[in-house]
Amino acid sequence: MGCSLQYCIVPNKLLRIIDGEDFDDVDELYDAIGDILQQIGGQEDNIKSLCHDIINLNFKSPEDTSTNTTSRLQNSVHLGDIARQQEDDLIQSNIWISSQSNTSSVDKKKLEKAEARMKAKQDKRAAKDTDKAQNSNNNSFHSGVIASQALNKRENRLDSSGAKTADINIQNFDLAYADKTLLRDAEVIMVRGRRYGLVGRNGIGKTTFLRAISCGELKIPSHFNVLHVEQEVVGDDTTILQSVLECDQQREELIREEKQLTAQANAKDNDNEDPNLHERLSMIYRKLNEIDADKAPARASVILLGLGFSAEMQTRTTKELSGGWRMRLALARALFVEPDLLLLDEPTNMLDIKAILWLENYLLSWPSILLTVSHDKNFLNYVATDILHMHSERIDSYHGNYETFYNSMTEKLKSQQREYEAQMQYREHLQIFIDRFRCNANRASQVQSKIKALEKLPELTPVKAESEVVLKFPMPDALSPPILQLDEVTFGYEPSVKLFKKLDFCVTMESRIAIIGANGTGKTTLIRLLLGELNPIDGFRHAHRNLKVGYFSQHHVDSMDMKMTSVELLQSRFPGSKAEDYRRHLGSFGVSGDLALRPVHTLSGGQKSRTAFALMTWRTPHVIIMDEPTNHLDMESVEALSKALSKFKGGVVLVSHDQFLVESVCNEFWTCFGKGKLKLLEGGFAEFKRTMEKELF
Repeated sequence: MGCSLQYCIVPNKLLRIIDGEDFDDVDELYDAIGDILQQIGGQEDNIKSLCHDIINLNFKSPEDTSTNTTSRLQNSVHLGDIARQQEDDLIQSNIWISSQSNTSSVDKKKLEKAEARMKAKQDKRAAKDTDKAQNSNNNSFHSGVIASQALNKRENRLDSSGAKTADINIQNFDLAYADKTLLRDAEVIMVRGRRYGLVGRNGIGKTTFLRAISCGELKIPSHFNVLHVEQEVVGDDTTILQSVLECDQQREELIREEKQLTAQANAKDNDNEDPNLHERLSMIYRKLNEIDADKAPARASVILLGLGFSAEMQTRTTKELSGGWRMRLALARALFVEPDLLLLDEPTNMLDIKAILWLENYLLSWPSILLTVSHDKNFLNYVATDILHMHSERIDSYHGNYETFYNSMTEKLKSQQREYEAQMQYREHLQIFIDRFRCNANRASQVQSKIKALEKLPELTPVKAESEVVLKFPMPDALSPPILQLDEVTFGYEPSVKLFKKLDFCVTMESRIAIIGANGTGKTTLIRLLLGELNPIDGFRHAHRNLKVGYFSQHHVDSMDMKMTSVELLQSRFPGSKAEDYRRHLGSFGVSGDLALRPVHTLSGGQKSRTAFALMTWRTPHVIIMDEPTNHLDMESVEALSKALSKFKGGVVLVSHDQFLVESVCNEFWTCFGKGKLKLLEGGFAEFKRTMEKELF
């Protein structure tokens, strides 16, 4: 074999430790088997030499490119078989085993100790591999995503020298997902103190762009602290308020050290007191005072209260929160930390109207850079100072809020189209002159002049208008009223606590009803009573015998098999139709072509919502009930949804915080105040908004 296995016949018990294990180096193998071999007479030098030969035989790194490279074996080497084949030579040449017997003289306790040590190392290695896998997932945030960037040498030198810039300039970068190019030669400049809204169609790559920044795929100045509110907080025994305070690592470390030093200073048996202890304590108190550490709990509590966490809720543990509340907590932690660059992806999805109003006012004084993706026009009109429009593999920047952006973009496109049409007319005029007098010697100089003028014209392209988003709900047959009614309904989850008392509520084929209110006031409970999922304690629910109700839940994704395609989802829910019928129905909601054949988990949030619309309307419902339908939809899709619902010939009930949608669709506004109160708002959404603003400010 060319190795020093002639030193000993390896005992079978020793093979139980070696066989199938991975050892990083000679010392690790020696730690595992050295004690056992010494028990049977081995010398330390010979044992280490044996370990070295075993490592070279079976565990040499594949990266070793030396001429004497040994590759990792695909199967484990049975050292006992190798030893038996060389037994005769081994007996004669053995220099450190005086006798050979069939019975091993290994100490069982030593063996058990070595095996326990090996198991601990295996567990440690497994944990290390898990950490590496997690780090790999963080560095490569999404399989199939490719980002490339041309770095600016001047900015690199500034960054390397430690100079701290206040702005972000990402130049000449490309971003792709699989074989789809999202951005090409794009450039984004973000200035400190500005608040940027990122807008664009569903699936255009907005979320991917945010992740590319937060994961470091796109380079920004190294001193920037970036925080992307994307994942909910993991629940544990930490209180909600303390979870927010722990985000300030500097404050937490100073407080921890202050407690340790104070304990040392107060120790009665501290004869050898550090002379610098009191000086260090004074420095810590000075730093705590500089960062206003004593004001941090009050500031954290104000943020939590604004996002809907009552004083009582702030004392609960994070593990008691639902997913939606944990997302709110993640947002609260980000606002408390105040990073250099805050990335928000649809922040209003997780909030009720009251919390949205508070967040809008809070972000107006945001001191650093804010980049947010949102479908809420009112939110962007109130918060954004600039709009980044992602389209046609590029990002265009506009100063002003969303309304200013929309007007500027519309005028810009019209101007570009007018310029293109004027140039085409001029080109046509020149070409007619050239063709007419090309063979006329008297006009030869004029023709040449026209040809040169034609060649010098810049190449203009016509404006490519984005395809219009169209949603079409199938029209139901008419039903005679009443079709759905709650008559003097009383309901509570506990007999002693009544959520609704003597409630009367009626839905007709012409209804356009909006239900608005803060979270936890009973909006979802009212919907479940209408659907018949909850039975009233007192009163009656009346429904037409032929009534079909379509229900869209804000948690619609939970009911979808992410591995299926949109077509397969329809087939599994409603079997018996042709594939063409399913695809035609999906096409009515913009899920057409390859989108209908892609696994649902590869679709954007808006595309998943449109698939859910198709599932909801397959049976042609007479009444459509929607709970927060605008979550994850882009603005064009929200507008298309409002048009489709307005044209729908059945009844509509909306639970939504989107002011544009409810005001463009609904003519009847109800608000849940909690404690059994349901009130009709004569002043519509504006009246409710004024009420919430009075409570907040």
